[in-house]
Amino acid sequence: MTQTINKSALFNASCFALITTAFTFAIRAGILPELGDTFGLSAAQLGFINSMWFLGFPISMILGGLLYHKVGPANIMRVAFLMHTLGILLTIYADGYTTLLISTLFIGFGNGCTEAACNPMIADMYTGVKMNKMLNRFHMWFPGGIVLGSLISKFMTDLNMGWEAQIWVMMIPTLVYAFLFFGKAFPQPKIEGSTSLVENLKAMFSPVFIFLFIAMALTAISEFGPQQWVGLIMGSSGASPMLILALTTGVMAVARFFAGPVVQTLGQTGVLLAGSILATLGIYLFSTVTGPMAYAAAVIFALGVGYFWPVMVGAVAQRVPLSGALGMSILGGVGMFSTAIFQPIIGGWIDGSNAAMSAAGLTGADLELAAGQETLQKIMIFPIILIVLFTIFFFWQKNSKSTEAIPTTH
Repeated sequence: MTQTINKSALFNASCFALITTAFTFAIRAGILPELGDTFGLSAAQLGFINSMWFLGFPISMILGGLLYHKVGPANIMRVAFLMHTLGILLTIYADGYTTLLISTLFIGFGNGCTEAACNPMIADMYTGVKMNKMLNRFHMWFPGGIVLGSLISKFMTDLNMGWEAQIWVMMIPTLVYAFLFFGKAFPQPKIEGSTSLVENLKAMFSPVFIFLFIAMALTAISEFGPQQWVGLIMGSSGASPMLILALTTGVMAVARFFAGPVVQTLGQTGVLLAGSILATLGIYLFSTVTGPMAYAAAVIFALGVGYFWPVMVGAVAQRVPLSGALGMSILGGVGMFSTAIFQPIIGGWIDGSNAAMSAAGLTGADLELAAGQETLQKIMIFPIILIVLFTIFFFWQKNSKSTEAIPTTH
């Protein structure tokens, strides 16, 4: 007898799993300066620690995509729970640089398992506009969780609670998603042929998938580059770094909640093009303004990057459906792998700018602000390239047979 699929329970469990991912991102960003002080780490070393978060993610996403139809999403989420728990405990009891690298890699691995299991599961539970809406609402909990995590981090830091206590908070949503997933039946693939690795690989050599693969590398670093370094870059701008992170991710969460009508009106291609323009403007403002204007820059930046990740995943599910779970996992994997590569590079840019500004006679907060703003101007090249790419994609897909607003009965 076939078990009934409890879509609501599965979706809610997925959201708590993504909140765990968000907490590991936000709280680690909040304690980054404290970790540097505690263990005597340079910005470049902190960049390598950050990169483990982004490196573990694509490894497990790609493995999860390859094994999705063999082992099933339930088993992938069991691995996610194990990796999250190990990573959190190893971070709390870290004794230096190497332990932090390993623990962050485990956490990244757990985060990638979450995306590998939940993206295709949600795409299989819904269709058309409803699928786009629910993918956006699922991904809403990454920025939404970052809002909660960054505010918790700021509150605990202000109360002089150690970074270890902040890491313990990550276990709360981890335990909740494990409880909600326990014993549930999962949906079957809705696209015939999507369970075949041969069909998946053939679909992934299509021009549309290759284009989205390249663009995903740039959308991911445009989103995560400025956010992961907000504490070090914006700390001397006269604005609170964690409040900027909370505001940015709060706006992203609201934008994703209302994604259904936005995507239906502009289409996936229109949303991606508009997002790249706003992201460029937001990063430019971050690199030039100080004080309260930094909060205005955060809103513009958030509206720009807010739809990138879920709409890119939705574009693969809708425009290259035969790529299946593997296609979605590969796309998310390249986004995180790209970010892993660029994290130490950005850290190196900050160190280089610090040295140059110091040689020019700047000191203290003025030095940190000038170096951070110069680094942001370098990061701005990523969304500028995206404006060109998504303009091409907009006209390329204008007369595509792939409809953007498929009616749904779900």
